[in-house]
Amino acid sequence: MAVYQEDRVEWVKQAVDSILEQTFRDFLLFVVVDGPLPSPILSFLQAAEQQTEQLVVLIGTENLGLSSCMNEVIERCAVLSPKYLFRMDADDISEVKRLEKQVSFFERHPHVSVLGTSLVEINEAGVEVGGRKLPLSHQEIFDFLPKRCSMNHPTVAFRYSVFEHGFRYRKELKNTQDYFLWIELMQAGYIFENLSERLLKFRRVNDFYKRRGFDKSINEFKARWFAMNKLKRYSLSNILYAVSVLALRIMPAKVVKLAYKLDRFILDKLVKH
Repeated sequence: MAVYQEDRVEWVKQAVDSILEQTFRDFLLFVVVDGPLPSPILSFLQAAEQQTEQLVVLIGTENLGLSSCMNEVIERCAVLSPKYLFRMDADDISEVKRLEKQVSFFERHPHVSVLGTSLVEINEAGVEVGGRKLPLSHQEIFDFLPKRCSMNHPTVAFRYSVFEHGFRYRKELKNTQDYFLWIELMQAGYIFENLSERLLKFRRVNDFYKRRGFDKSINEFKARWFAMNKLKRYSLSNILYAVSVLALRIMPAKVVKLAYKLDRFILDKLVKH
């Protein structure tokens, strides 16, 4: 979990507590402080670290971005020989049995290396405002990938062996780093799955649509083209979709918001679970 200057202390506390209260107990929670933090957040994290051996706070003096934070944790925990690595954002809330259910799935399906879940979208007040479900099977995820990032990144768990084989997040990317990683792992032959259960509450804040700006739009377009190239999925449909979404992303936030809701509706119709 990476924490940033713009995060709210009450949200960080809910996120941390949701992990520390998990029914599955054999874990360490790494929180990376990515640059300067408001004193209430830093004080909470330092106090929480003193209260439990299951929380490790890594202090960074400058903002390096999520990719660097993830790679830092991957390197730090290598000496612990972990079996799994879980992702989460500092403004989200994991359901109490999230770790238990994802670990259990891994234990029963040793061929699966990357496992996500569905999620519930909540607003700033914690009220449910939507949901996001994605294709479940590896083949469905593969088929969707040239058009959509087929994993909810904050819900994802990895077998740590993925990283022992040298894979890392692209540190030069400030966004869409997960999309590129999925494509690289898919090309390398790793098996993906998604659970239908909504095991995370994803915080959709008021500026959610505004933050999907031009840089992110360009990177999403590059990722879709990268997927078509690496996975041999060139088609007129995939190319038109990539170009259409790029054009849409540069439109006003109200239009993007409407398109996002339409996309969720279409996805719900396409994904049967």
